[in-house]
Amino acid sequence: MTDVKGMCAPRFEAVRAALADLLGKDDVGASAAVCVDGEPVVDLWGGYADPDRTVGWERDTLVGVNSTTKNMTALCALILADRGDLDLYAPVAAYWPEFAAAGKENVLVRHVLSHTAGLPDLPGPTTVEELYDWESVTSGLAAQAPAWEPGTAAGYHALTFGYVVGEIVRRVSGRRLGEFFADEVAEPLGADFHIGLSLEHDHRVVPLLPPPSLTDDYTAGAPLGADGTRRANPGAEIRVRDVNSPAWRRAQIPAVNGFGNARSVALVQSVLANRGSAGGVRLLSPQGCEPAWQEVFRGHDRVLGTPMSWTVGFGRFGDTFGWGGWGGSLVVSDPGARMTVAYVMNRMIDRDRQEDDRGMNIVMAAYSGLL
Repeated sequence: MTDVKGMCAPRFEAVRAALADLLGKDDVGASAAVCVDGEPVVDLWGGYADPDRTVGWERDTLVGVNSTTKNMTALCALILADRGDLDLYAPVAAYWPEFAAAGKENVLVRHVLSHTAGLPDLPGPTTVEELYDWESVTSGLAAQAPAWEPGTAAGYHALTFGYVVGEIVRRVSGRRLGEFFADEVAEPLGADFHIGLSLEHDHRVVPLLPPPSLTDDYTAGAPLGADGTRRANPGAEIRVRDVNSPAWRRAQIPAVNGFGNARSVALVQSVLANRGSAGGVRLLSPQGCEPAWQEVFRGHDRVLGTPMSWTVGFGRFGDTFGWGGWGGSLVVSDPGARMTVAYVMNRMIDRDRQEDDRGMNIVMAAYSGLL
């Protein structure tokens, strides 16, 4: 057992024990958080920021959460839809006319958010540096033909999700996804989560640590979702050293380059679990939250190679929804229980070599507090 700091309501002590157990085994540093009814009931952290275990993980430590960022990007689209500024059933080309090229005139906004748009791959081999050029990537996607008839099949859009949803948000709101999220979500909630990170926060960022026995050249060939399923190569060889670089932090790659901790991840996503509000701040109506858990597609995911249920922006797992990131971060929301659980860490695990049930251990511990 390892010392864990922070706040934990008595009925959720199992979460503290679970995090301490993880820190005593596979984890180096990590945080866990639970919100119920839009209010924090667990806010815990512990361990270390470095592999030598000399620098402590602090309350305001930030770390890259990779594809857990998709949950935040999806929320931005749902907010615009709830305001009436974005129609989930409208063609993407209604907001982004160039997108209609190459047979995409019938791709709907909801297709993009549910990974059924037929654009799982970037337009050709792409270097990490090219991912930082927003105009180039989005122009390439606008010109690309879909890989299947939109809406008829699903295939996880590992990187393209963020570019297409982000460009829709930019066309509708006039702001880049990161700025929209900061203005309309993070600031009102007081949530310490960032899509693209400014220099002033660098001193709080801890690097992601490659899985045991692997190096910083470990690539994102198989990041994991909330159910533990595998991803295929997203079209660019992204290494641990890339996601730890200053250039990655400054860029906006809304599918994968969010920075936060469990507290901020849980707080933001609790808005959806709590029917539109958290901490007394309302971001959207109760009805505006429902697409987050209403199934759009069920069946075989062509990219993940596994059965999946996709909603408008999220993976659906039974009565819960959410998604996780490469290496192990995770957020799960249960609208019936009005509960959101988040787990964020720096030590990555390679599922080819080792089972990774860390996030689900935290989730199950949280459910024990509801009994």
